[in-house]
Amino acid sequence: MKLRSKLAIKCAKTTSYLIKKLNRGSGVTLPGYVARLIDPQILSTMASMVREKTIVTMGTNGKTTTNSILYHALKAEGKSVIINRTGANMLNGIISAFVLSTDRHGQLDADYACIEVDEIASVGVLPQLKPDYALLTNISRDQLDRFGEVDITYNKLKTAVTSVPDTKLIINCDDILSYALAKESQNPFVTYGISEQIFDDISRSEIRESIFCRSCGKKLEYDFFHYGQLGIYHCPNCGFQRPEPDFTASDIYFHDEVYDFDMDGMRIHSTARSPYNIYNTLSAYAALCAMDADKPHFQEMIENFDYGNNRESIFTIHNARVQLHLAKNPIGFQQKISLVLKDPAPKDIIIQINDTYQDGEDVSWLWDVDFQYLADANAATITTNGTRRYDMGLRLKYEDIPCESTTDIEATIEHLTKNGTKNLYVIVNYSGLYRTNHLLTSMQDQEKGGILS
Repeated sequence: MKLRSKLAIKCAKTTSYLIKKLNRGSGVTLPGYVARLIDPQILSTMASMVREKTIVTMGTNGKTTTNSILYHALKAEGKSVIINRTGANMLNGIISAFVLSTDRHGQLDADYACIEVDEIASVGVLPQLKPDYALLTNISRDQLDRFGEVDITYNKLKTAVTSVPDTKLIINCDDILSYALAKESQNPFVTYGISEQIFDDISRSEIRESIFCRSCGKKLEYDFFHYGQLGIYHCPNCGFQRPEPDFTASDIYFHDEVYDFDMDGMRIHSTARSPYNIYNTLSAYAALCAMDADKPHFQEMIENFDYGNNRESIFTIHNARVQLHLAKNPIGFQQKISLVLKDPAPKDIIIQINDTYQDGEDVSWLWDVDFQYLADANAATITTNGTRRYDMGLRLKYEDIPCESTTDIEATIEHLTKNGTKNLYVIVNYSGLYRTNHLLTSMQDQEKGGILS
């Protein structure tokens, strides 16, 4: 290893240590920035140390969960794996994941690297990382002020994957955009998809990113939609169509709030509470097969896997069931509304909408979500919170759904868990996720310790 690389690693580790020592954050982004200043080629150097395979996971929805499944599957086979587990998926966060995993000599001990990559950052990351495989979950709108419309995301991803022509793609062929990208890129690829209609009317809604043929521009015909533009499609003009997937899940059954399904001869009794987590499981399994990775322990691992990733968590506070969910774009929010309506019991709902850089400062996407379904959610109360709580309240007003607003989410949770339905849903967008998770964890732990009355 070059002396410059060793110095970069040393300084990055020192930076991370000081950040944690001074309690100034988690230290998962700045160390990568420091390392890159000293050695601009540090990511390429680190990636070359991975003994077997490097896979990146990209896409608008599901990449954090999918990447986590890959990580746990490989760990279950005794492999040493690098992961940017905190979701630090920009260039500096990815560099940090590598340099902070080295030993005291600056050497990396890793069989695999499972790296989540932001779609916009992919153009800068993939040429340096040169992954063996790239998994694409789906392409839809997310953070309009940062990503713009979906064609911008599509073109960024296409530029990224074509810059690494030997990288094999694992593609969700139910998504016309992802499948068209794979066809246009000329990269080798395999596909996965679901041929059964498992998403309900609420999930499907009317949110469509593209329903036109990428070959001839004519309107596609669909046998059915899963959600968004995902489904079974064909072009009546030129014959472009959704292929028979290389990997699929079938005989999908929902009971006791979770899903069972068949996959490659296995009957999976999962802990997945949302149908899109079947996609996440299937995509990860397809990637493992494409990589020829060992997977005899996959079924045992996935049947005990926590799909929450702090993005779907359940707490007990004052004997009330409190569920925390992340919803950061129209399609994701529609899935959460569907999940809420699957619960027929009376409930209270808190919706927190912020507009930080992490969330996207443009919250006009709220008008693309079919909130009218919440009128049938058997909600005793709906409360809005966050910097854009009034925007959220206005959106609900247009659906004739009454709500209140609050600036003190802790006091509201305290009140509702004591005096409400004992069934509370808290839905937040990105910047509120970890803060609210920490708050709910603290409230639950305090009660267990006898502090709360």
